[in-house]
Amino acid sequence: MQGETADRILQTAKTLISDLGYSAFSYADIAEAVQIRKASIHHHFPTKANLVVAVLKAHREGLAQGTQFLTQKIDDPLARLRAYIQYWEDCIRDKSQPFCIAALLAAELPSLPEEVRFEVQQHFLALSGWIRETLEEGIRKRTLKLQGTPEDEAQMFMATVHGAMLSARALGSSDIFQAVTTSALQRISMRKS
Repeated sequence: MQGETADRILQTAKTLISDLGYSAFSYADIAEAVQIRKASIHHHFPTKANLVVAVLKAHREGLAQGTQFLTQKIDDPLARLRAYIQYWEDCIRDKSQPFCIAALLAAELPSLPEEVRFEVQQHFLALSGWIRETLEEGIRKRTLKLQGTPEDEAQMFMATVHGAMLSARALGSSDIFQAVTTSALQRISMRKS
């Protein structure tokens, strides 16, 4: 699976998933975009489920690297969460990645193959775990206040960010994303805005 062709297939699949969802893209779409035969795609990824699992694993690896970087570089938990949101706001504004593909696929969960459902779940567990740890650190440092348990608040924060992505996509406005996520940060901040 290593190599330039496999990477181009993965990137194209990620874009197609983001644009169309799981059910609406095919190997023919990828073959046309990458300028290869469908057989070449099957050589690297025997099934569509294999391909989407690989895309989700790469997406989760990117999430792990990004959140680790934020944790190491930004001491203040609120600023760290703000930087996470800013990443998505920038992606929405420049249309480089207007929606988290794991969140997008979660909407299709009942119709997805089992191995794809598992990878979507793993992404949500990894993200909510990082958010929960960041919230717990904010409580210890007395920079964040929570109304519920750290786990419940992590789920709420994650759902708010994903919901804001959905609203921004539906309404074609990154301003919606910014307004919703700003309110989410204000809700947990000890600082008065």
